[in-house]
Amino acid sequence: MVTANETTLQDLLEGSKQYRVPLYQRTYSWEKKQLSQLWDDVVQLAEDRITHESATHFIGSVVLAPSPGNGPTGVPQYLVVDGQQRLTTLTLLLCAIRDHRAKHEDPIHRGRMNDLYLTNPYKPESQRLKVVPTQTNRDAYQACVDSTPHAGGSDQIGAAYRFFAAKLVELDDPVDQFDIERLENAVISGLALVSITTHPGDNAHRIFESLNNTGAALSQADLLRNYLFMRLPVLGEQVYRGLWLPLEAKLDKSKELELLFWLDLVQRDARIKQADTYASQQARLDRLTDEAEIEAEVARLCGLGNLLRVILSPEIEPHEAVRTRLQRLKAWGTTTVYPLLLHLLDRRQQGTATSGQIASAMLYVESFFVRRLLIGRATANINRILLSIVTEMDRTQPVDQAVHAYLSTGRKFYANDEEVRAATRTVPYYLNGRPHQRALILRWLEADHGSKEPVDLDSLTIEHVMPQSFTDEWEQAVNKDLDPGETYEQVHNALVHTLGNLTLTGYNSELSNSSFDVKKDQLAESGLVMNRQIAEQPAWGRPQILARADALAERVIAAWPGPLAGAKPSTSAAWSLMNTVLAALPAGSWTTYGDIAAIIGSHPVAVGARLSTATAPNAHRVLLAGGLVSPGFRWLEPDKNDDPLDVLRSEGVEFDEDGRASDAQHISFEELAELAGLDVETTDEPSATDLGQEALPHFFDQVRDKHDEEVTAAVFSVVEAWRELGGRPEFGTGRSETSCFLIAREKGEEGGNIWPFAIYPSGRVEVVFQHLRVRPPFDEVTMREELRQRLNGAPGVNIAAAKIELRPSFPLKVLLDPAARAVVQETLEWFYEQARSTVFVGGAR
Repeated sequence: MVTANETTLQDLLEGSKQYRVPLYQRTYSWEKKQLSQLWDDVVQLAEDRITHESATHFIGSVVLAPSPGNGPTGVPQYLVVDGQQRLTTLTLLLCAIRDHRAKHEDPIHRGRMNDLYLTNPYKPESQRLKVVPTQTNRDAYQACVDSTPHAGGSDQIGAAYRFFAAKLVELDDPVDQFDIERLENAVISGLALVSITTHPGDNAHRIFESLNNTGAALSQADLLRNYLFMRLPVLGEQVYRGLWLPLEAKLDKSKELELLFWLDLVQRDARIKQADTYASQQARLDRLTDEAEIEAEVARLCGLGNLLRVILSPEIEPHEAVRTRLQRLKAWGTTTVYPLLLHLLDRRQQGTATSGQIASAMLYVESFFVRRLLIGRATANINRILLSIVTEMDRTQPVDQAVHAYLSTGRKFYANDEEVRAATRTVPYYLNGRPHQRALILRWLEADHGSKEPVDLDSLTIEHVMPQSFTDEWEQAVNKDLDPGETYEQVHNALVHTLGNLTLTGYNSELSNSSFDVKKDQLAESGLVMNRQIAEQPAWGRPQILARADALAERVIAAWPGPLAGAKPSTSAAWSLMNTVLAALPAGSWTTYGDIAAIIGSHPVAVGARLSTATAPNAHRVLLAGGLVSPGFRWLEPDKNDDPLDVLRSEGVEFDEDGRASDAQHISFEELAELAGLDVETTDEPSATDLGQEALPHFFDQVRDKHDEEVTAAVFSVVEAWRELGGRPEFGTGRSETSCFLIAREKGEEGGNIWPFAIYPSGRVEVVFQHLRVRPPFDEVTMREELRQRLNGAPGVNIAAAKIELRPSFPLKVLLDPAARAVVQETLEWFYEQARSTVFVGGAR
């Protein structure tokens, strides 16, 4: 027997009660994908409730079982049979909201939210937390609830808290004093759940097993088809053969049909989620009274299906300009633009817009995408903006002018010409947007030249002319243009990822870290105009990179129209991004003013000036380049005078006798970008190479070219020991060298392929925690933490706990020490056994 009731988070959490996650449940495992979905839903709900105060959003169920230990006194306890991920995440979101409001509004919010939703005040310690995760997650969760210095650590609980903290910083609009309060109210009283409570004596573990071993459910498209034809007892056969079957022939039976039904709904109400498609369509169709009306509705949907087919297959569009814009927007890969595209095509079909007008409207959208990416705001509120165009644009204007006007108003980050000119010089283009989008813009710029060389995105990759890695040759070349007091590292970090330093090539690995003299010879032979222009330069350093950035900015401005005159500039974009990045910085780590500047496209001095005058998350974790606290650092809170070293030490940062923070705990700007959710390209992946059986000797030839025979022999012994265990080496050539991956499990085996290290001949062993986060059994943070601790037992290896979500490395030369090599090989043996145990037991853990 079970009892089911619709409820809210407020009803679940208010009052004295405790929800305990049973030991048989897995540890907390929500990743950025699930967190992002929840965040988007909550933000949309908060906006919906401005005009519809009673709006709710259903997020699923929680299954609870009364604890066998409940008595007549004490806090009622429930076992969370199902839904623990959801419940844990929601309370972590409340922690982040509490901390944000306590810091930026009033400290009273801390006690208020603790007493109402997070703790049972005045109860014994064992009963104090309202939600008690598994033992593995408990310390990290309690740190967030209690706001200790370790809150927001490097584990998945800490990552979720930091994700929400960063999103709150990004969302908080200084001119809207109620935006965070609305969000809190949406979470507390607007999220609808079904609470299913078992009766005493029920087998909670058996219920858990049955809930997680169900068959595949019907899709929303299946449900809607069944509903429609249930309403057509007389005309069903005729409608099915004449309308429905042709519609299914045009569109995939489930995925694309479901997309069509959702697109139809958001033409009227942008708030409708894809998960609510069936319920919303059913509510709309319930108002139809006879079969003729339902037949007409199916016919209308078929007409929209023809238009969706054009969106999904732009090559069938006959009008050249419309076809080009559809192809580009499809390539961009943002499906939330589809409602607008469907509307534009429907307007043309209805005769209220011409092909020229809808092509012009699509160009404005394309320009909106391009210019936002250039200033580093590619994803900010993008889905909400796109989904709202159809319902919010001015219907009295021609459709292209209406789209242009809508995108030009409000806080939409549609960069004007001056912002584009500034951004191409300073913003790290290579860290913005998605990798394929960055390549697309370069491809489109090249196509604008009328290049005769075919440009194939599958074969061309983005090349850094000044390479990402430091080399002596490049340092000497760049040093000629340094200003007094500047270092090569500062200039390199400031320029390496900017647009002026990037191009497209089909031979990235061959160019790699070569000197400019070598690169220019190869670029001069390219069929791409942009490469031949680079090859014409006598040298490549700051003057050339900035000059090229300026030239590219003018071509961007000419190709993609900006917002209407008078549109509000996005001057706060850099500082908003800085706050988002800092909020993602884990406890027990630190970064530098230069790292922050490199991400946001600014200068270390400007970053320091900003942090000294404006409140920002974790500002005390930003240090000078050598790991020293800036002499000018001051807390902005008037009542706070703690020594920043003491605060950092309490969070886990280690300092030497000179007050320098441990370099192992330094988070570089590339790592910061990953933590903040910027879509950066990750480590090279193992793949088949053209070298075939020559890959292994080729790899060792590269090691030998960079190191002496002793290092080569040490690497050889590690690889051979791996092969003796039963593993195998595999190779990748996506970078400047042939990298070696130690494969423990193959793609087709239970749990998928997995490897602990990537070895690079240039001199590092990369520990791929980021890759391991989604591979069992190392998707459990305890397993990754044990791997880190085992490796840290090797002399010369010091991997910080704060980097357990990243890809830290240790020097190849560490393997020269027999003691270190022995620890590494013992760790590899342990890793191999753990990885293979998943195969042997069929994934059970």
